[in-house]
Amino acid sequence: MTTYDRADWHYGGSFPPSQPRENGGSHIGFFLAWAICSGLESELLRTESQNAVAAVRARKVTGTRVLFDECDEKLTDDFLSDEGNAFATVYYGDPKSSPYLEDYARTFGRMETDRYRIRDTWENYDLIAPAITDAYEQWKRRRARPWWRFWGE
Repeated sequence: MTTYDRADWHYGGSFPPSQPRENGGSHIGFFLAWAICSGLESELLRTESQNAVAAVRARKVTGTRVLFDECDEKLTDDFLSDEGNAFATVYYGDPKSSPYLEDYARTFGRMETDRYRIRDTWENYDLIAPAITDAYEQWKRRRARPWWRFWGE
């Protein structure tokens, strides 16, 4: 099993004690919500957490809430479709060198502790979702290029 990120990796250490523990998973929840809203969740999540998936799509529940309540505070390959995992492997990747976390930092602030001050709201999701969508569209275009276009590059 591939684990892309875990909330408990974040709400320890330099996590600001004044912030709710869920803020340690907001960035993970935003990505999970984007995956669900884009139809890139796994069949397992779609069937085992049907109400939660529907609630995210209706914006009644945030991705972070689903992460904490349905996914054991972890974003793993179990919760994404094959295409979602292929994209997450490249874009979310290693938390130490993640294009997603770079986009997140550009959107919300570069300081490590600033990341944890971002509230789990749909308004904040709406700020980061376009960056994820842009990265996904670029990834799909690169993936769709014929193999011979790479020859000699």
